[in-house]
Amino acid sequence: MTNPVNTSDLLRRHGIRPSVQRIAVMDYLLTHRTHPTADEIYGALAPQIPTLSKTTVYNTLSLFVAQGAATHITIDPRGSRFDGDTSVHGHFLCTECGGLYDVFFDAPPVLPPVGDGHKTTQAQIYYKGVCAHCGGKYEK
Repeated sequence: MTNPVNTSDLLRRHGIRPSVQRIAVMDYLLTHRTHPTADEIYGALAPQIPTLSKTTVYNTLSLFVAQGAATHITIDPRGSRFDGDTSVHGHFLCTECGGLYDVFFDAPPVLPPVGDGHKTTQAQIYYKGVCAHCGGKYEK
């Protein structure tokens, strides 16, 4: 799968100085829409970039999240996952296979005010259940 986005430009727009490692991590996020863990990204990229360390992957992902270039997803109790798509959307976790899927809305959800003068700057919408693939197992 190829990435149609110029990754260096994307990183610069988020105030991130491109490097070989940062470009590789962002390219992986943008081309692998599986919402990977840091360990999955490291395992996939280490054979191609022998100087890459797990610490570099973790630090890079933290930088991406801090700068708004990626989203940290905490729906999966087995571990943190990451998403290179920062558009407004939710996530669905299949409790059978562990698949994590994007959920897009016809219109952005309206968030209720939280009160007490708080200002919401981000919200994550999570759904859990059985995906269509796993659900088909029960219909037979």
